[in-house]
Amino acid sequence: MRKIKYKKGRKLQPYNLEYTGIHKQHESEMQLFVYDNVNLTEYEDFKVSYLDKYIDTQKNNWLNIHGLNNIELIKAIGSYFHVDNFMLTDILNTTRRTKLEEQSDVLFFNIKSLLPAGDSDNISIEQISFLIKEGILISFQEKRSDFFTHIRERIRTHSGLVRSKKVDYLLYILLDAIMENFYITIENEEDKVEELINLSKKSADPLTLERIEKHRDNFNFLKRSIIPLRDSLYEIKSIKDDDVFNAMEMESFSFFARLHQKSLELLEQIESDMGSLESASNFYFAAQTHKMNEIMKTLTIVSAIFIPLTFIVGVYGMNFKFMPELEYRNGYYIIIGIMVLIGIGMIFYFKKRKWF
Repeated sequence: MRKIKYKKGRKLQPYNLEYTGIHKQHESEMQLFVYDNVNLTEYEDFKVSYLDKYIDTQKNNWLNIHGLNNIELIKAIGSYFHVDNFMLTDILNTTRRTKLEEQSDVLFFNIKSLLPAGDSDNISIEQISFLIKEGILISFQEKRSDFFTHIRERIRTHSGLVRSKKVDYLLYILLDAIMENFYITIENEEDKVEELINLSKKSADPLTLERIEKHRDNFNFLKRSIIPLRDSLYEIKSIKDDDVFNAMEMESFSFFARLHQKSLELLEQIESDMGSLESASNFYFAAQTHKMNEIMKTLTIVSAIFIPLTFIVGVYGMNFKFMPELEYRNGYYIIIGIMVLIGIGMIFYFKKRKWF
């Protein structure tokens, strides 16, 4: 899991664009969908020089960009669509929290997409940003992924409402697809928490506690990712109340209200799961305490058995000259027999009292 770290002396200025993410090996690629309720045109390997020719303001346009390494490409996109450099900086700076920003005729939205990282306990993070103008939606992904594959198919096959709605509805279903990744991630975490609860009941291995703390960090990170998303979705209400931003239809605000409700459900689920993780931690420490108690009980019983035996040995080890038992021919065997009987008798007594 990536952490936000402050680097002394490093300041990203709004007019000095720099990609700060980890996916620097991915080349920048573009794809354009131009569609309405009747027609669809799809352009692969799209170039910035094609913008004037193929962007159709009378239809819906979805420009999807994979890879953020090509700074000149990002600058050219910003210049063509009159996007402020502050927004471009937020697109390239992946350490920024989720935010919603409205400026003139452009709405900016960025979000963290989270997924389980294979079989490990880590979480894979990718920042996805959106710019929406009248009839145009631009999405920026750090790398090529299949988050939106089913949405592209819906556009191609004219399934659902996406072709008959404006690009604000497309933004809604893209955000909804990303939020589904939160559910997948939380479900994966829940499976591992259940495994840890069962493991903590049976094992006192320190690695179990280490994994519990790792998943606690994961849930805290999920929470920190969803809270600003919840706030941003709520802020869309202010856009509705302003009644100024024309790129979003009034009826579409109800869709974003659904996403806001989903974010609340996700936070409630995380709170519940963190409670379960706390139970795993309690089970672990209870198992440790029980194990220590068993050890101490065994040591105490052994010590209690040897206390009278030690007393007898001490008495006959005082080396006084006149000790009658020392003259007995079978004295040694008699004392040993008595000590054995005392030991067996104490064990029988402890067993009867169910002390072990």
